Amino acid sequence: MKPINEYIDHTLLKATATVKDIIKLCEEAKQHQFFSVCVNSCYVTLAKEELQNSNVKICSVVGFPLGAMSTKAKVTEATLALKDGADEIDMVINIGLLKSKNFDGVLKDIEAVKKCMPNHTLKVILETCYLQELEIVKASELAIKGGADFIKTSTGFGPSGATLNDVKLMKNACLNYTKVKASGGIKDYKTALEYINLGVDRLGTSSGISILKGTSSNSNY
Repeated sequence: MKPINEYIDHTLLKATATVKDIIKLCEEAKQHQFFSVCVNSCYVTLAKEELQNSNVKICSVVGFPLGAMSTKAKVTEATLALKDGADEIDMVINIGLLKSKNFDGVLKDIEAVKKCMPNHTLKVILETCYLQELEIVKASELAIKGGADFIKTSTGFGPSGATLNDVKLMKNACLNYTKVKASGGIKDYKTALEYINLGVDRLGTSSGISILKGTSSNSNY
């Protein structure tokens, strides 16, 4: 197992996040050597400036948090975020289309985003709290077929976040080259370790510092 800080996407996605907050997020990421910061796309340029000369990557969310934007909007947002300096994209699937059993629509949505970023990491957020077990499996399969490098549990803005059972379902659906990111509600070291022991390769959390210190956070993400 690698050091736990190297699993963490240090995250700040709330609507009230200020410029000062993002600068602090980047400073914390450098200090604790987290894998990346995860921010809304409007802050990618700022994060790029703050993280220059560091090894911390920049992850931008796309179609966040609802996933209900048009495919063209998601592609445009992803393209601009990459141009601004993002290394990775976390996109939300179209949950409504999945629930409608329009699986071709879900697949094409994912494929279109991956097509604009063939050489960058794409994580596809399933928002598992809204899905039944069979839907989680189907969403995982569609994301993998669409070119996802990671499948990710949650936005952190739904009624609940990652669960061990959901991650097990996602891991079972994965091919050898597809990884899993657990996010939402991971607030302490014990919980983080449980997900790592299940085989996740990345953790999305705003509680990274608490996790490293062995304390617990009150954050929802």
